[in-house]
Amino acid sequence: MAGTPTHTVTNQPPPLVGYDVFTVDRALVEAVDRYTGADVLDEVRAELSALGRAAGSAQLHEWAVQADGNPPRLHTHDRYGHRVDEVEFHPAWHRLLGKGVSAGLTGAWSRPSGHVRRAAGFLVWTQVEAGTCCPLSMTHAAVPALRADPGLAAEWEPRLASTVYDRELRPAGQKPGALFGMGMTEKQGGSDVRANTTRALPLAEPGTYLLTGHKWFCSAPMSDAFLVLAQAPGGLTCFLVPRVLPDGSRNVFLVQRLKDKLGNRSNASAEVEFDGTWARRVGEEGRGVRTIIGMVAATRLDCALGSAGLMRQAVAQAVHHCTHREAFGGKLADKPLMRNVLADLALESEAATALALRLAAAWDDDGEEARAFLRLAVPAAKYWITKRCAPVAVEAAECLGGNGYVEESGLPRLVRESPLNSIWEGAGNVQALDVLRALQRAPGALDACLAEIGRAHGADHRLDRAVKDLFTELADLDGIEGRARRLVERLALVLQGSLLVRHAPSEVADAFCASRLGGDHGASFGTLPAGLDLESVVDRARPEF
Repeated sequence: MAGTPTHTVTNQPPPLVGYDVFTVDRALVEAVDRYTGADVLDEVRAELSALGRAAGSAQLHEWAVQADGNPPRLHTHDRYGHRVDEVEFHPAWHRLLGKGVSAGLTGAWSRPSGHVRRAAGFLVWTQVEAGTCCPLSMTHAAVPALRADPGLAAEWEPRLASTVYDRELRPAGQKPGALFGMGMTEKQGGSDVRANTTRALPLAEPGTYLLTGHKWFCSAPMSDAFLVLAQAPGGLTCFLVPRVLPDGSRNVFLVQRLKDKLGNRSNASAEVEFDGTWARRVGEEGRGVRTIIGMVAATRLDCALGSAGLMRQAVAQAVHHCTHREAFGGKLADKPLMRNVLADLALESEAATALALRLAAAWDDDGEEARAFLRLAVPAAKYWITKRCAPVAVEAAECLGGNGYVEESGLPRLVRESPLNSIWEGAGNVQALDVLRALQRAPGALDACLAEIGRAHGADHRLDRAVKDLFTELADLDGIEGRARRLVERLALVLQGSLLVRHAPSEVADAFCASRLGGDHGASFGTLPAGLDLESVVDRARPEF
């Protein structure tokens, strides 16, 4: 009975809803201020605050739960036996994806400070329901690949940058906006895309082909078009595969099944077959990897941004819970041991945000040095930030105790999502090997990264020592592949340390350098050394509203 004393609810924190996800994230706000042009800063702040209020609303929280709890369903045939290959999503997923499109999360390439504002928005949006972020990311990232063919870019880029979401399957030329997916991996090759067996047969019309083969992972199979790799007569080549042909007929795009994934359950990932599928070549024959690499680099940054967003939400939930929850005679957040855990988590989150936004700013720069910096820093950041996401999410759930293991808290969804970005777009070893390739083939990349790190030279002795250790690692090239993960980790940490020493409050930079660079840290969170201002670190991470 409702009036029974045993049913009186006490000592439970209020739900973390009804707040501005962007504005309460001080590290993110400061990064946006730092990298956004003064002429558009007010506009960008207002845009991101509006998105932040939507992301923190009870309504969108409810949609996220509905979308995650009702995964997409595949319909291969209609009631009459015709092949349709359509994916059905819960209405909440469409509402969320429409919000992301309308917020400009697919249009960064032609706006002032476009990559920084879009990166900040993507980081905010990941905290709602990460399942909608895949099509947003793929659509945004398709632009640099399409620009290998100016005609295709002129045709498709305005559709991809549109803020109108149109879910209907019809010719892209008849739609106000379009979404892109991607298919590279195959059963026999995985990340070794040069082992792909999908064949491309040239047609009489220049630049057009028929594809035959399969894709083991096809992202966002409900999209309007896809960038795929296939073997043409001249070698591995990039192609654009439209879902619906200009005459309104369906292209041959046979969805065999949807993957039953650990997390990211509101989003569809598929196995697809091509059997005489019409395609348009993008770039030159035999240069498929070079053509699509711009898309891969952009999606890898989104993996880092997505993990930074997941970490931020996990930390916000943990700090919020411990701020309101009492135990052993006081607030949990005021207990020295819990404060150490929360501060440690907050450091990881802020360092991830700082590095991811710095990469976005380099994309806006687009100068030669910025491009060289990105060549090395993107795979390093993708490797390290995404690796840190899972332990942060698990530790944050533990801060809520048993409540964090219950679905209603939202933490289990974050935990299931947390390994994803480390696996997608090239798992850890792929990123480490890519860093080695950049060191060997793009010498300017290392110089650009060292120039970025060197801007903090002399500001913290622990950072300076860590940079010297990095030089030692780089000088010893014997057996470098076996040590690649160690090298990439050190590179990412000194990049993060340099950014925090220059831009974060002293208490944050001090704690990061002491623990991550100075070696005064245990193997688990909550092992920060004594003498640090952990209260200020936790206060900075608190989602006040």
